[in-house]
Amino acid sequence: MKKSQETRLHILQTAFQLIYGKGYQTTSVDEIIAQTKVTKGAFYYHFKTKDEMGLAILNELLRPTFTDHFISPLENSENALESIYDLLYKILMEDSFMTVENGCPASNFTQEMAPWNAEFTQTLNELSKDWELAMIQAIEKSKEKGLVRTEVNAEEVAVFVLSGYWGVRNLGKLENSKGVYKVFLKGLTSYFNSLG
Repeated sequence: MKKSQETRLHILQTAFQLIYGKGYQTTSVDEIIAQTKVTKGAFYYHFKTKDEMGLAILNELLRPTFTDHFISPLENSENALESIYDLLYKILMEDSFMTVENGCPASNFTQEMAPWNAEFTQTLNELSKDWELAMIQAIEKSKEKGLVRTEVNAEEVAVFVLSGYWGVRNLGKLENSKGVYKVFLKGLTSYFNSLG
């Protein structure tokens, strides 16, 4: 990796950590520069604006992580409902990338930036739609195998799971406890059992 690419990645990773802990709106470019120990010129060489950097965080850091955690586990799934439950369990209960008190980075960006920036909205919507589509495709395959009842609407299940995940992440932030995750996962188990 070239020195210039290393600097860019260092800025993105450091900015992400600051934004994940404090929020996008309250993290200033000056803070990012101070934390990264790069010059203002170096920052603006890589990113013309803070929002350009924010979009780079979404596309270059969050998108690959999101794909690895939310989509890849469903691509060759033998049993969609088990795979969806397992990935949610791992993300909520075991994953060290996301913390309870800071919630889900994609959800945080959605709350902070979607009302103000169309590019953020589009990028975040793509992430959400990618996960929704991966769930729908996996559920349809499981229906063909007889693991999910044929009359189950895969899109309804996917949207239910998506909204439950985003919601429980926010509840977790409010309570600063994984206890609410356990309640959600127990309810999800009951719901999934009713679909087989």
